[in-house]
Amino acid sequence: MWKEKVQEYEDLIIEDLKGLLSIESVRDDSKASSDNPVGPGPRRALDYMYKIAERDGFGTHDVDHIAGRIEAGSGEDVFGILCHVDVVPAGDGWESNPFEPVITDDKVIARGTLDDKGPTIAAYYAVKILNDMNVNWKKRIHIIIGTDEESDWLCTDRYFKTEEMPALGFAPDAEFPAIHGEKGISTFDVIQNEKDEAQDEPEYELRSFTSGQRYNMVPDEAVANVAVKENMTDVIQNFEQFLYENHLEGESAVDSGVLVLKVQGKAVHGMDPSKGVNAGLYLLNFLATIDLDQSAANFVNFSERYLFNSHFGEKMGMKYHTEIMGDVTTNIGMISYNNNDGGKFGINLRYPEGFEFEEAMTRFENEIQQLGFSMKLGKNQVPHYVEKDDPFVQTLVQAYRNQTGDETEPYTIGGGTYARNLDKGVAFGAMFSDSEDLMHQKNEYITKKQLFNATSIYLESLYALCVEG
Repeated sequence: MWKEKVQEYEDLIIEDLKGLLSIESVRDDSKASSDNPVGPGPRRALDYMYKIAERDGFGTHDVDHIAGRIEAGSGEDVFGILCHVDVVPAGDGWESNPFEPVITDDKVIARGTLDDKGPTIAAYYAVKILNDMNVNWKKRIHIIIGTDEESDWLCTDRYFKTEEMPALGFAPDAEFPAIHGEKGISTFDVIQNEKDEAQDEPEYELRSFTSGQRYNMVPDEAVANVAVKENMTDVIQNFEQFLYENHLEGESAVDSGVLVLKVQGKAVHGMDPSKGVNAGLYLLNFLATIDLDQSAANFVNFSERYLFNSHFGEKMGMKYHTEIMGDVTTNIGMISYNNNDGGKFGINLRYPEGFEFEEAMTRFENEIQQLGFSMKLGKNQVPHYVEKDDPFVQTLVQAYRNQTGDETEPYTIGGGTYARNLDKGVAFGAMFSDSEDLMHQKNEYITKKQLFNATSIYLESLYALCVEG
């Protein structure tokens, strides 16, 4: 029944999704203002959702242009659907323009198709279809839309300061059948405090180093500028050999006596950095083989000692595992250095329940202080967990099973979704076991089958929870 309902709306779903994907809703602090708290792109995407909601007869409520909601249904309790319309930067290597959606016979290709614009439109249409059917709503529906999920969650932080907290809800921003637990997520910077005084004309001086744009992405490019006094050819040959031995793409060039080295890696979501190739850490690994000036050597040695080839916190002394949530993971998402100020590592740490976070941070900070580094802690979100046997979770999972015939059990993830804003919130779709996970990667796409099947699952679950329930 539900799949047939969705079929009637397929062209409209694609059309509305195409419009949302065409907006480059990447956070841009350089253009932030009170009208555009995280830049004009995310604000435009938020306004786009209000516009389609108003077209379809729904109420909307804006919260300082950084978050808002679409209102449907009626009743005492609020059911929340927590979505986000911001996206991570596109990165390089796309086969098409990431913000000009390509619609093929079976898929839609653009940045944000999986994370989270496709699922947002699917959930929106589930509400719209039920509303068009004139169902007898038992709950109010708030489709809550954020614009800063990929960075600091300023949107939901602001929203829940003043707005009603849903009793139940889901975030369509992960996988089916349901995610009933999420690791704790922290970001912190490791900053080089002490710059060693300049040596007498070092043979190799690291002038600058840059890699990465987001804590929660594995960097896919790194660039180092090295001033070389002599033996330029030897360094270039060694670099070529390094690339070959490590199965890496990269290049070298000479610009006014400065050697420019570039490494290409593989960007993936920071929740499992072991699936990617961190271009920054690999380039530092190469720089460790040459006799750099002392400040740069200290910076590079820090990476070698604590970060390189250590996806699970082993080198930082933070290795930890639980049966329910798995391992601690560490993603080194941003690396920068210049010969005036020293360097900085931006780290994304994800940890299961039971991990002694404060203790681990304090111990690590004390240890690195001896080496001339300090730590600046950013946001820390504690682990989130709802029992998988909870009737709410089981209702969602049953809707999934009815639509797919798949009996997979709900599970926990290392990613973080808006579901953790709610006491009883879970992540619910929109990826299936056979979906190719290109979140935060180039050539991101959603299949039409996945998009429409997710819509029918959301339809059935919302009917069970907010109409029948």
